[in-house]
Amino acid sequence: MNTDHRIRTLINRLARIDASEGWAGDLNPTQRMALEYLAQANMFSRSPSQVAEYIGTTRGTMSQTLKALARKGYVEEQRKELDQRSISYDLTKEGVKIVRQPNPVAQAIGDMPVENQAVLEQGLMQSLSLALAANGGRSFGQCKSCTYHDATTENGFCKLLGVSLDVGEKDKICIEHEEAR
Repeated sequence: MNTDHRIRTLINRLARIDASEGWAGDLNPTQRMALEYLAQANMFSRSPSQVAEYIGTTRGTMSQTLKALARKGYVEEQRKELDQRSISYDLTKEGVKIVRQPNPVAQAIGDMPVENQAVLEQGLMQSLSLALAANGGRSFGQCKSCTYHDATTENGFCKLLGVSLDVGEKDKICIEHEEAR
């Protein structure tokens, strides 16, 4: 067995262990993954289509997943003032509690030496970028690394959308802007 196959097998095994923890309580792994994404997504990247794209599922499936999470009290639906058809989701206090629950895979990674964590993260990010490029997927990154981010204000400013960022938004995940390609 070659190295790339062994690494892929290890990643899959870790993903299975991680997903098995997603069945806790009244959640399934996809619902938990949606909560984890929303916890780290910025205010521009919380629509059902963006959550679906990040997770790798259909928009219809993700729409139903988010509606189920809203019924359970883990997320709140937000409609845009100017376009009532445009929906985004925010975590409730209960949703934040779920995301913060201990996880064996996260704990195992946290127990690794910091330098190993950095190498692992760098290697996985590079692998993800290459896989997305080969598969035609869009990338996600932090607002502060975006071409359109203006760091001259305290919280940052999105030059593409012409809006100031809320506290902490510049460090959250943002889907790559179509115009930036």
